[in-house]
Amino acid sequence: MKDALGSVQSVLVLGGGSDIAKATVKALAAERARTVLLAARKPDRLDGVVDELRRAGVTSVDTVEFDATDTAGHPSFVADAFGRMGDVDLVLVAFGVLGDADLAARDAGAALDVVRTNYLGAVSVLVPVVQRLVAQGHGTVVVLSSVAGERVRKSNFVYGSSKAGVDGFAQGLGDWLAGTAVHVMVVRPGFVRTKMTAGMKPAPLSTTPEAVADAIVGGLRRGADTVWVPGPLRWVMAVLRHLPRAVFRRLDF
Repeated sequence: MKDALGSVQSVLVLGGGSDIAKATVKALAAERARTVLLAARKPDRLDGVVDELRRAGVTSVDTVEFDATDTAGHPSFVADAFGRMGDVDLVLVAFGVLGDADLAARDAGAALDVVRTNYLGAVSVLVPVVQRLVAQGHGTVVVLSSVAGERVRKSNFVYGSSKAGVDGFAQGLGDWLAGTAVHVMVVRPGFVRTKMTAGMKPAPLSTTPEAVADAIVGGLRRGADTVWVPGPLRWVMAVLRHLPRAVFRRLDF
């Protein structure tokens, strides 16, 4: 449960290998977060992350296996995770795949791999997560979305559509939870320089995992529903969202 100053103390990370997740937990550790459970498809690869978080001040860090595509196993995974932690202040949904845009546009299997992870996986695990948070009487869900879902671009429309789906689901979920003690915050970063985007040309207004982490912590402090990183992207996307489709279609980005 949050401490007397309202700081998050316990964090369940879905996507424990994410660079943004690691930076966010480190930022939360500076705000007195002390108990963390990192859930990832290959938890044996998280030893370095665990060491970094301990050095950052987290006193209890454990890892557990989590596969976003194993939807049948999500209810038992959630029950086990909450059983291990006892009380969860924050659930950070940080998993996702970019996929090969060209392959996904032509191969249904590749497209479904992206959608199963980014959208179906998020919906499947968030439903039981939210039920547990409601039952314990408090909690916050932070969902890492993307500006790619604000208006889906032709250059990577499968990924963009999967993010549009999870963004819409998270927004609706937050509205449905209004009046309870459970809050949902949607985070919409632009291009983030991480291992997932390594080798790609950074887009304008590109950012870092640390900047996203700082924006998340700031959003939590003020109880925000939506966080844009960097902030000016809100206005850029407001323009792009209203461009005539014939014009938007000609843009090459």
